[in-house]
Amino acid sequence: MTELFGTLSDGTPVHRWTLERGGVRVRVLSYGGIVQSVEIPDRDGRPADVVLGFPGLDGYLDHPGPYFGALVGRYANRIAGGRFILDGRAHTLARNDGDNSLHGGERGFDKRVWEVTPVAHGVRLSRVSPHGEEGFPGRLEVTATYTLDEAGALRIAYEAVTDAPTVVNLTNHSYWNLSGSGDTAGHALRLAASRYTPVGAGLIPTGGPQEVAGTRFDFRQARGAGSGYDHNFVLDKGVTKAPEEVAELHDPASGRVLTVATTEPGIQVYTADHLGAPFTPGAGIALETQHFPDSPNRPEFPSTELRPGEVYRSETVYGFGVRAAGRARPASARPTGA
Repeated sequence: MTELFGTLSDGTPVHRWTLERGGVRVRVLSYGGIVQSVEIPDRDGRPADVVLGFPGLDGYLDHPGPYFGALVGRYANRIAGGRFILDGRAHTLARNDGDNSLHGGERGFDKRVWEVTPVAHGVRLSRVSPHGEEGFPGRLEVTATYTLDEAGALRIAYEAVTDAPTVVNLTNHSYWNLSGSGDTAGHALRLAASRYTPVGAGLIPTGGPQEVAGTRFDFRQARGAGSGYDHNFVLDKGVTKAPEEVAELHDPASGRVLTVATTEPGIQVYTADHLGAPFTPGAGIALETQHFPDSPNRPEFPSTELRPGEVYRSETVYGFGVRAAGRARPASARPTGA
């Protein structure tokens, strides 16, 4: 089902598409590829919206900084100094995060209106990013397909091709709150990540991945996420052709469980400590599947380069379930405290 959601100042209409299957209802906007809402039931069958967002278009236009629910690119996360060298040629990007380029620049994919086509159990968003957009080389043809499977899992599959060498790193920037309101202080997070990338000023990696063992970054066993995180975790599985489960978020109060499976080698965990009004700190947790920040300047990281004749592919699956009150976790996922 589609409906008019609003109109931009230049008269461009923005539409909202509603997907329903397996007891899950998802709403997607043509503006920014935004996942506006995800409604799932709790252990008692009561539905609630578990992603942060706004009821109208003006909310997204007035609060662009947190990237609520958006499809971000061309390059998710940060590129140091807004600059990278590819095949010996320097490319200067828009700097919209101090000295760095963040999530594609001043007007990235999150601020574009996408063409939307219905597909079986979902929608396909597409657009052409012209050569030089926000400083990135190459004409990039991009599609992002959002579908619900029989169990109600939300699948987002990205594809892109280019006519010149470039870099690509796409993700979804939803903030999850499985309670449906309040904060995420009671949520437990588990990650299949034995390493993370330490960062310095500007949240740029300072070196190679470090072990999480013995640090506050160890989520190999589920525990409270707490606060103070905006870091990339190195997934143990690496890059895979098919999505593999890498994360679980659980809200004991409602029983709701979110699982994340992906083909990507990393996941950025952001505990939303600086969202600003109308949301309070910790109102949601972003789990951004991705390649690593500043990869174009770090040849030792998994490559984000895309060349003519190649196809960029990435897929992430968000699964939803419930857990009975007091139900014990598997030994590998028992909470260990905050």
